[in-house]
Amino acid sequence: MAVRHRLIHAAPHEVWHVLADASRYADWVVGTSESHEARGTWPELDSALEYTVRIGPWQVSGTTVVRRVDAPRELELEVDSGPVGTARVAIEVRSWGEESLVIVDEHPLRGIGGLLHNAALDALIQLRHRDMLKRLADVVEESAGTDDHAWI
Repeated sequence: MAVRHRLIHAAPHEVWHVLADASRYADWVVGTSESHEARGTWPELDSALEYTVRIGPWQVSGTTVVRRVDAPRELELEVDSGPVGTARVAIEVRSWGEESLVIVDEHPLRGIGGLLHNAALDALIQLRHRDMLKRLADVVEESAGTDDHAWI
């Protein structure tokens, strides 16, 4: 099970402000170099954004669709990474005093990722989530002006 959490030194509405900005997706999603709205108004139900992943000279595009949203608390996405397949990524933002506890839960759904899903793949997803949540915290805390997380 690939579930990871992080305490972010900002209010839940400040976390949601970043999650709800399609142009900021590439700022916190590991591996993504750019993103833009593709359908609807992000993050409304069934809206989508397109993103690009660059690895050296190679470039791959993908799509992320909002499958469930309960602003400003929950955002469930289906990420389509082409040949790798799709994954469900659930992001929960909980109030934790004056801060936010952000929980990410990811599971492969279709394609190679779904077929090969195992504990080793979950361990790799955990590493990616650790970096992704750090990046999200950095973006949110910088936007909120509370960059007091240098001790982490």
